[in-house]
Amino acid sequence: MNRHEIERASTTSGLPVAPTLGPTLEAASLRPRPLLADRRVVVVSLLAVGVAVLASATAIGLTALIAGVTNLAFYGRLSMQPASPAGNALGALVVVIPVLGGLVVGLMARFGSEKIRGHGIPEAMEQVLLHQSRVPPRLTFLKPLSAAIAIGTGGPFGAEGPIIATGGALGSLLGQLLRTTSVERKTLLAAGAAAGMAATFGTPLAAVLLAVELLLFELRPRTLVPVAFAAATAMAVRLAYVGAAPFFPMPELVAPRAVALVSYVVIGALSGGASVVVTRLVYAVEDGFARLPLHWMWWPALGGIVVGFVGLIAPRTLGVGYDNIGDLVSGRLAVEAAVVLFGWKLLSWTVALGSGTSGGTLAPLFTIGGGLGAALGAAAAHAFPAAGIDPRIAALVGMAALFAGASRAVLTSVVFAFETTLAPLALLPLLGGCTAAFLVSCLAMKNSIMTEKIARRGVRVPAEYSADYLDQVLVRNAASKPAVTVQADMSSAEFAAWLESGAPGTQHQGFPVCDAAGRLVGVITRRDLARTRDPAAKIAALATMPAVSISEDGTLREAADRMTLAGVGRLPVVAHGDAGRPIGILTRSDLLSAHLRRLEETHALHRGLDLFRKPRSV
Repeated sequence: MNRHEIERASTTSGLPVAPTLGPTLEAASLRPRPLLADRRVVVVSLLAVGVAVLASATAIGLTALIAGVTNLAFYGRLSMQPASPAGNALGALVVVIPVLGGLVVGLMARFGSEKIRGHGIPEAMEQVLLHQSRVPPRLTFLKPLSAAIAIGTGGPFGAEGPIIATGGALGSLLGQLLRTTSVERKTLLAAGAAAGMAATFGTPLAAVLLAVELLLFELRPRTLVPVAFAAATAMAVRLAYVGAAPFFPMPELVAPRAVALVSYVVIGALSGGASVVVTRLVYAVEDGFARLPLHWMWWPALGGIVVGFVGLIAPRTLGVGYDNIGDLVSGRLAVEAAVVLFGWKLLSWTVALGSGTSGGTLAPLFTIGGGLGAALGAAAAHAFPAAGIDPRIAALVGMAALFAGASRAVLTSVVFAFETTLAPLALLPLLGGCTAAFLVSCLAMKNSIMTEKIARRGVRVPAEYSADYLDQVLVRNAASKPAVTVQADMSSAEFAAWLESGAPGTQHQGFPVCDAAGRLVGVITRRDLARTRDPAAKIAALATMPAVSISEDGTLREAADRMTLAGVGRLPVVAHGDAGRPIGILTRSDLLSAHLRRLEETHALHRGLDLFRKPRSV
């Protein structure tokens, strides 16, 4: 029976109707809590490894395809070798290339799928949150193809967003072809996304963290294990294909001193402020395009005009620009050039992304943040020469902190910057700077650059994940005691007379029914009594609620699950080691009351900031 059938049955009878669970689900709801992992996790892990191999091949193929489009568009040659658009000799004709690319992407979105627009991660989030992780199969080839065209024709994007989206689409497709649950499809989607990222950058741990922070919204063995296996598999593929060299190699660094660490934290905080500005600017540009009297199909071509003119002035802004990031963190790019790159890349990228074309956000944010960090680091080093501030570390902190503030994926940002540089001495500055940026972003901005788009569509995105509060409270600490029971052989007339007597316990709505031995056989409610017209009818025959109980050692989460699955509003509580004798009763009101302490602790700060005030007991 589905939800709508249950609601119809309930409306027709006027009574709450328990759903038909079937023997498997009902048994599962009554047995002790299962292990953290089972054989199904092993099966999903094996599937995730297969998805990882496919996603790795797709990532390698997409990188080659971007290079092929770049070579063809800017150099007129057929080659899959990596090439930067910055070295082209087209002159003013360079303006036309991004416009043509935007036109093709707009047509693909109009007549293929509108979901290829944007950088891919918000769309993947939406599928996870609203559509049980069911990604339309056509996106598995439309998204990478559109991204290759957009980036290869000069779009100032990274390939990571489309690769993550494509890997996720592969995982979702496999989950749809097989008999999987929505949680397993979400896991395979996240596994494909993590594998795509790990295969591209050689960052398996950051890929797992990104899946947790932006796609899974949880940290459970059932989802973490398959995703981790997928990331490790993708990394193995990368090692075999590319090698173990860091994506953004840095020269040897010196351990930072205390004053320098403070400077890096300040740079991180300023980058966090910049992330708020960048996020708002992107969506302001998007709103501006939405007000144009043109179909959105033409917007990427209009954005391409700006991309082309900026590329004519600053050729380094064209294309992926991973070499720009490498130059920033290695110190090969002068401060003046970094500032110029920061400004022009910001303009080009915000207009292009706001126009709705296809491309990623990580590389542009790293480029913009790296330029900002390098400039701030150089200024700080000039002002405090004895502090030992390294502009290269400042650039690394700036780029990671800007991404941490914009995406709110703080752990992903720290670990990604470390794994792509393999610079352990930068870990502490990265942790301090990214945390400061994260704090500033949380204080100043409601949604991140990843969630603002779908939040505008009415999708509520989890901003944090924590342990289930109900899973931390034991039934014995919330249930009403002692249990007020009635005997199974009592007549309805005797039961009614007892209720009318006003004796202690008669104020309840439901009562456990026990046999002569004191063992639970069911639950009777006042509504059950009102349905009978036979005063001699026995209570055992009138009780309609099933004899579903909960042990006093159980948690409120288990109790809530049993209430929902059995369609009841109260559960008899039985003593530990004696599953038949009720010692109390747990109601829906008890579940709600259990939240009082949590609410008291959560909202205490809203009553003032006096940290020394004695807390009120609950």
